[in-house]
Amino acid sequence: MIWPFKPKFRKQIAHIEVTGAIAGATRKWVLEALKTVEEKRFPVLLLRIDSPGGTVGDSQEIYSALKRLQEKVKIVASFGNISASGGVYIAMGAQHIIANPGTITGSIGVILRGNNLERLLDKVGVSFKTIKSGPYKDILAFDRELTEPEENILQELIDISYQQFVQTVAEARNLTVETVKSFADGRIFTGEQALQLGIVDRLGTEEDARRWAAELAGLDPDKARCYNFEERKPVLSRLLSGNSKMSSGLSSGIDWLEFELSTSGLPLWLYRP
Repeated sequence: MIWPFKPKFRKQIAHIEVTGAIAGATRKWVLEALKTVEEKRFPVLLLRIDSPGGTVGDSQEIYSALKRLQEKVKIVASFGNISASGGVYIAMGAQHIIANPGTITGSIGVILRGNNLERLLDKVGVSFKTIKSGPYKDILAFDRELTEPEENILQELIDISYQQFVQTVAEARNLTVETVKSFADGRIFTGEQALQLGIVDRLGTEEDARRWAAELAGLDPDKARCYNFEERKPVLSRLLSGNSKMSSGLSSGIDWLEFELSTSGLPLWLYRP
């Protein structure tokens, strides 16, 4: 006997919001949410992105999971205030993309930064003795300048990561690699410009994206509701989360500092103003 009523999840839009810098914690909860979307057999996913990007590997894993999910679920990505660099990359895992006209997006490229404190350490009389197994084991050490061979090694690493980014955008948006390279030089642009470049399909709000998702799933846009997947924040962030702007700003500052410390010396798909 065929059950005449659809399960409730088949009548809802799965909603996942990616906010802030993308790193390990974001990857973990998003992958878990995507697994649930597949298991509960939601017909469509609305992926809201408000992120400057983040780490390369974490962005790639989210993108790969979205690509696999495409085989079973329709996906609409909606760009918020900012969807740049790694935020663009994960959006490539969606079949359809919508952005606000004024969304800040782009910044397609790779950045790696290290800190050179050699002169400061000399002034305070601090030095380090390093024993290493090879000449490049302490590459990007903060107590000395990079050597020319080290710069060449890191530049090759960045170039390969950049090529992966460009290739993914080209394939996802049905563009040539050369076309993508013409604007993938780290520059940022608006959602309106992104539409002209072929990065997004439409301009509109998150509500427009919700209605579009409902139509794609054969649901009534006026009645279809979203099932929201919530990110579980760390204990300290939850304690600081309140109604005051001070609490919100302090929590955001702590999150960003934690990200900076954990990603020091890593290649990043990240917009850094």
